Amino acid sequence: MVHLSVNVNKIATLRNSRGGNHPDLIYLSKLIVESGAHGITVHPREDERHIKKKDVFDLREFLALYNRDKKKKIEYNMEGEPSSRFLDLVLEAKPDQATLVPVTPGEITSDHGFDLKKDSSELKTYIQKIQNAGIRVSIFMETDLENLKLVKDTGADRVEFYTGPYAHAFDHSPEQGKLVFESFKKAAEFLQSEKIGINAGHDLDHFNLPLFSHLPGLEEVSIGHRLMSYALEVGLAASVKEYLKALS
Repeated sequence: MVHLSVNVNKIATLRNSRGGNHPDLIYLSKLIVESGAHGITVHPREDERHIKKKDVFDLREFLALYNRDKKKKIEYNMEGEPSSRFLDLVLEAKPDQATLVPVTPGEITSDHGFDLKKDSSELKTYIQKIQNAGIRVSIFMETDLENLKLVKDTGADRVEFYTGPYAHAFDHSPEQGKLVFESFKKAAEFLQSEKIGINAGHDLDHFNLPLFSHLPGLEEVSIGHRLMSYALEVGLAASVKEYLKALS
């Protein structure tokens, strides 16, 4: 079964837009895992525009207590750029998985994978230090096979495929999505031959996941924005009705 890790950045974004603690990140993370999700993902950016440093440790404590009490294993995945800032945070928080992602200053969201011809040397250093702490490492990549041939040399345990191109093609038409999916399939088959694990994330949703879930070797998807957007759609009517009930 492919595991679902829910990215809770958007909950923190909404909270930060008003101040205070509404919506409550920990309460909603509990709701997420009690609904069956296998993990929680955060991307604590340097500007703290969504996940704050305090959130990182509050979530770690929540998941540790939840796993102990429920005798479960809900994984904690932290995403971030290869930097001393993120390394220090990972080594202190000790998540189950660290996903290294290239970050461009001023970007709205992650929109490309690493170019290992220029990034490999730096990545190796960070990957080794994180793995030495007993933490699994995934790196954010696209499907170019020549680039993927360099993954093994970095020492990364897994690749997380940047699935934006697939999702955007599928938005246009399922047929175009199927065509783009073939490039992911070839890339995944190569990674399997190299004994490298496979994760995926970015704009995956309940429309395009049925096809993508058949990607060879896929172990985990990390989904935030579209899952939270859909939650507004399916939960908003119930919320309005509950408030009307209170008024009556």
